[in-house]
Amino acid sequence: MKNYKITLIKGDGIGPEIIDEAVKVLDAVASSSGFHFSYDEALMGGIAYDITGDPLPQETITKSLNSDAVLFGSIGGPQWDDLPREKRPESGLLRFRKELGVYANLRPAVVYDELINASSLKPEIIKGVDIMVVRELIGGIYFGEPKGRDENKGWNTMVYSREEIVRIAHQAFRIAQKREKRVCSIDKANVLDVSQLWRDTVIEVAKEYPDVELTHMYVDNAAMQLVLNPKQFDVMLTGNIFGDILSDEASMLCGSIGLLPSASVGEKIGVYEPIHGSAPDIAGQGIANPIATIASASMMLRYALGEVEAADKVDNSIKKVLSEGYRTGDLAQFDAKEVCSTSEIGSIIANYLER
Repeated sequence: MKNYKITLIKGDGIGPEIIDEAVKVLDAVASSSGFHFSYDEALMGGIAYDITGDPLPQETITKSLNSDAVLFGSIGGPQWDDLPREKRPESGLLRFRKELGVYANLRPAVVYDELINASSLKPEIIKGVDIMVVRELIGGIYFGEPKGRDENKGWNTMVYSREEIVRIAHQAFRIAQKREKRVCSIDKANVLDVSQLWRDTVIEVAKEYPDVELTHMYVDNAAMQLVLNPKQFDVMLTGNIFGDILSDEASMLCGSIGLLPSASVGEKIGVYEPIHGSAPDIAGQGIANPIATIASASMMLRYALGEVEAADKVDNSIKKVLSEGYRTGDLAQFDAKEVCSTSEIGSIIANYLER
């Protein structure tokens, strides 16, 4: 029996609750699919700072690199907002991504038919939406030098090398080949020199993928087009800060940020996590929606472990839960037949898999 070693980083806020439900589902699908998981927990975020004085202990990096994949919950909370920037949970996460070399963030935005009324947009606009945002994750303005602040001004630098653009572009084109074969590259080439380099480099890479259609769009227009006509997009390729914003916008096409997963992948390891935050205001109440984390676990099965059939089983179980009207509180007003707790939703999905 195959055994996969998974590093679990539960983090802060609702992180422990949602990771526990994903583990419940992973164990259920493993049992029915003929493989096994072993888990090793590691610290990151505010809890890591409280215990070790560092939001990212070296042990966490080591454990992660020695595993088959990382399943991550969420970090942060107001109690750590006044720390020096390098000690804040978010700084640990940025450093974590850089240390692991996970340069490509994959964020699908898929509208479930069962929740089509949960979106603020009209059903005819969003029905059938299936977008993959491919965001460069360890470059751009979040990592560029110089950066700093004095009492009168602050400054950050958006920097991309050709090599960084080439590798993320290849990711986008390879993903598009398995979808509708369309890539829209998002930049601000009419204003930013770094975006002109981005555009020119993506055009070069596109020559290696003659079966994929490449278009370009300025980021401000892309933000508008996402709500005007989202079905025009298949794969959206973009840099770190633009992708951060656009992927959150795309998530709201689907009605709830609590539904959407993500994968951060590199040459050595992949990190799988929900796109939402730590939601400290509802932590410990058992009302968080675990579906985004469970769907992230499905992405882990598919992309990191190659267990495509098991991933399909998890995805189908999520759809079945939604089609039968089970909802957490964030979706209770949308055709709910039964409002469930975090743990109940996880158990229902797991039970479908066991059957």
